[in-house]
Amino acid sequence: MLRLFLSLFILFGVCAIGSAQPRATSPATDRSGARDTALLKRYQGSFIVGYERKSFAEFTLPLSKLELVEGRRGATNNRLHEPTNKKVLEGAYTRLVYLIPPNRSPLEVLRNYRDEIQGKGGQILFECTGAECGGDPGRGISGGGGNMSLSMYLYPKARLTDAHGSAGYCAVSEKIVDQRYVAAEIPDRAAHVSVLAYTLVSPDRSDSCHGLNERTVAVVDIVETKEREQRMVTVQAAEMGAAIEGMGRIALYGIYFDFNKADVKPESGPTLEQIAKLMSDNPALKLLVVGHTDNVGGFAFNRDLSQRRAAAVVAALVKHGVRNDRLTPHGVAFASPVASNKSEEGRAKNRRVELVEI
Repeated sequence: MLRLFLSLFILFGVCAIGSAQPRATSPATDRSGARDTALLKRYQGSFIVGYERKSFAEFTLPLSKLELVEGRRGATNNRLHEPTNKKVLEGAYTRLVYLIPPNRSPLEVLRNYRDEIQGKGGQILFECTGAECGGDPGRGISGGGGNMSLSMYLYPKARLTDAHGSAGYCAVSEKIVDQRYVAAEIPDRAAHVSVLAYTLVSPDRSDSCHGLNERTVAVVDIVETKEREQRMVTVQAAEMGAAIEGMGRIALYGIYFDFNKADVKPESGPTLEQIAKLMSDNPALKLLVVGHTDNVGGFAFNRDLSQRRAAAVVAALVKHGVRNDRLTPHGVAFASPVASNKSEEGRAKNRRVELVEI
């Protein structure tokens, strides 16, 4: 009798615990605080269950299928996959996770987004279906010990803040089928768009995500390119000279480039003028012009980019009257950081031009 009582106690205890767990249900309203962007309309009848908005952030847009990176694994022990062609973007970032009305397919949803993008003058840069996308086509952002999925590449689970069992959590964490993806650019709006659509698979009725079984989800990432707010004041020639006299070098943040490009932007003029004045005031001074980058894009790429940027600065200074033989360009990629590259703030500090006395 005692055993029976204990068994019933344990059984009801487990049921009570299970019933206390959040269980995803189809929403009737958008997630609190979430809103569409002015750039793209949502699929009719869908609701926002996941949302993230940052005034300035970084997003990597895949432009080819994910390929296995031999010998490397990600944070959750998945075999790492990377696209051979990609575009690292910076700007205003919005992530919208939509739960689509019942009985709508990922194909229908993606075609609607495709039409919307092209209707705004957008260009499709890359698209794929299922296994064509590379990695594991049957996984959301959760799970370890297997192959990375496209969902994981676009948005690592470590960034997910939705409660376990919530609609926002389930929409991106469950197994999936019929994955379809498109990456696009809308030049007139200086924007890039990533749309991933799929159907959730959660057939187990005891699973907290079962309420969304067989529902289609659309994950939309939008980056609207804009210049970072520049807070650095132009360093005057005398200050440059004092720093070089005391430290042998000075780091400058007033020389600007477009993302992944080596053309010196016009707004760099005030800093270039002060460097030219420094050289005029100190006719014996010779400098290394050293290009520094963050770690986005790999070392070889950034080594080349930093060298081209350093050479571009030298060319610009020559136009300001500095003799070419007094300046030596040198690119070091991210070999000499002044902050951690794990945050945007740190990466911004690492993107700089240094003048080093020879």
